[in-house]
Amino acid sequence: MTFARAEGIIPAPEPSHAIAAVIEEAKRCTESGEPKVLLTALCGHGHFDMGAYERYLSGEMTDFELSQERIDDALTRLPVVG
Repeated sequence: MTFARAEGIIPAPEPSHAIAAVIEEAKRCTESGEPKVLLTALCGHGHFDMGAYERYLSGEMTDFELSQERIDDALTRLPVVG
């Protein structure tokens, strides 16, 4: 939300995690006085995710927790690399 309000761009969910990390680091630098250049990339917009943003902002989004059993099962089907 901070990025969208400041830049006028709604980022896709994937780069939002990196943007959030950069914002947190910028806040730490502001508090400590450490000068630092921070760089991140924006690889897409969130226009197709507007329904999810609407549910999030209205408090209607529900958390989905994948069971450890389903995670373990999925991991058994990953290809062996190397």
